[in-house]
Amino acid sequence: MSFAAIQDRARSEWENLQGRTHMLVSAATCGRAAGSQDVIDALGKELARHSLDVPVIQVGCMELCYADPLVIIRKADSLSVAYANVTPEIVPRLVEGYIAGEDPCLELALGTYEEGEGETACIPELPRYEHELRLVLRRCGRIDPENIDHYIATGGYSVLEKALRMSSDDIIGELERSGLRGRGGAGFPTSKKWEQCRKAEGKPKYVICNADEGDPGAFMDRVVLESDPHQVIEGMTIAGYAIGAERGYVYVRAEYPLAIRRVRIALEQATELGLLGDDILGSGFGFNIEIAAGAGAFVSGESTALVAAMEGRRSEPRTRPPRLAEAGLWGKPTLLNNVKTFAYIPSIVEHGADWLASSGTEGSKGTAVFTLAGKVVSSGLAEVPMGTTLRRLIYDIGGGITGDRQFKAVQIGGPSGGCLPVSLLDSPIDYDSLREAGSMMGSGGMIVMDENNCMVDAARYFLDFSTRESCGKCTMCRLGTLQMLRILEDITSGRAKLKDMDRLLQLAEDVKDGSLCGLGRTAPNPVLTTLRYFKDEYEAHIRDKTCAARVCKDLIVYYILPDRCDRACEHCVLTCPTEAIKGGKGESKVIDQEKCTKCGTCLDVCPPEYDAVVKLSPVSSLPSPGKTERSGKR
Repeated sequence: MSFAAIQDRARSEWENLQGRTHMLVSAATCGRAAGSQDVIDALGKELARHSLDVPVIQVGCMELCYADPLVIIRKADSLSVAYANVTPEIVPRLVEGYIAGEDPCLELALGTYEEGEGETACIPELPRYEHELRLVLRRCGRIDPENIDHYIATGGYSVLEKALRMSSDDIIGELERSGLRGRGGAGFPTSKKWEQCRKAEGKPKYVICNADEGDPGAFMDRVVLESDPHQVIEGMTIAGYAIGAERGYVYVRAEYPLAIRRVRIALEQATELGLLGDDILGSGFGFNIEIAAGAGAFVSGESTALVAAMEGRRSEPRTRPPRLAEAGLWGKPTLLNNVKTFAYIPSIVEHGADWLASSGTEGSKGTAVFTLAGKVVSSGLAEVPMGTTLRRLIYDIGGGITGDRQFKAVQIGGPSGGCLPVSLLDSPIDYDSLREAGSMMGSGGMIVMDENNCMVDAARYFLDFSTRESCGKCTMCRLGTLQMLRILEDITSGRAKLKDMDRLLQLAEDVKDGSLCGLGRTAPNPVLTTLRYFKDEYEAHIRDKTCAARVCKDLIVYYILPDRCDRACEHCVLTCPTEAIKGGKGESKVIDQEKCTKCGTCLDVCPPEYDAVVKLSPVSSLPSPGKTERSGKR
């Protein structure tokens, strides 16, 4: 079957779907974790009960992870409506109201759903869409990722057909003019890497997609693979053609079973239609892609360590040169790019360099995809033009800080990123600005922190992760991060001295300068930025033995206010896991500090009308009854 015939069939199926009532349900990992499969089952039963033939399409992530499970009812002759946090209990109301009837159930609606320009969709009632520019995520949540016809009907693989008629020089030239920088974190110019690999001597050549996304709180690559896998496959195939490779690999961690499944289905479908294989679209060019499942080591995200893992060796970085473009997988020239980098390729080839270069900043073209996590109201994904400020991303798109609390810091770039304070909220997001502030773009993870976060403890947490994930090959990373962690543990437990701050800073600089790979060189970033922007918190921990955020266990104490305690209440007594609370009915409760493990259960269970349990710091100054400030629920 010719590609034109494949397109005609796909478009016919797509137009038929758009011309009838159907439903979209978010069914990526985030949606499934929120219960979308139960909602899908309930929809099937309810539609059968009403004898309704309405397709239920399982799409990928719709970006609004805080609102999952999301259900969209699309009607060709009426409004399309999006519903958030759908449960099986409200499914009958939706089916009876808007599928079988004309009641759109607005009391349950998040907003209307509209197709926008550039093959994107939005919910116009949500102001966040005014600030987003979706290039990589434009199909996510719109198409069935397990149906190749949906991808083809929305323009997919037509660019591959175009690219196979172009020269390698033309394709790489477009990348160079576009200014695309690799989205894996380092921001290396994509065209230079492609050109180096194309000119490298040696056969065969390989293309590797790095989907080893190990950053806590980051899930951009997973979402792209689960929601629009063909976009990445098409980009990899174009890359293979441009550099003269015949085989590619998607290296994805085994902890992403749904992503692996959907990529595997996509590869099988593309091969069946002749879009992968020995003679793609009759061009004479052959390219095949396989999946390589990783074991989950964070260091495997480093390119040379990833190649070592694929070769069956221990996942350890090596010195460079030679670069992977010269001697990579099995010693052969290898092109390695991130998921999002490959996702850009089809659109750049289709629309030309200006398509990407027209957005972003002078040194950082295009968009940035972030995962918003932590103390932000609207957690999920966001894709914004490079140069967008942190304030716009956190407040206008993320909805601000939860619980009406005050913003304190944002950690950008995964565990190796820096923690930036409120004074930098109006800083632009791009490679150079973040590097100047002491952070980095990284893979795009963003964790928002509020006034209840301790920045010393935050640095300890991220450094603990990096220490555990170090491969141990080089001394500065293996021992330096461990010594830094021990100093931070001393600070958070009240055992440190002021001179330890100087030791910590010197160690951080030494680890940064003396480590072999990016993991070690960037591991000190959380420490360096918190020392730079939150030095007063370090000094308070050391000098005053005080944790203002009341997070560090060794610097806090739980106390029951006698004048607030209801003597008939037994909540704290019954739930304390160490039986540290004394006092029976009719008696004021008292916490035995020797037995207290500071788990906070008593604070959680104390009825809000009494609010008798407080969390205090420092330990040395217990309050007088009725004269202390309450901390409230955690």
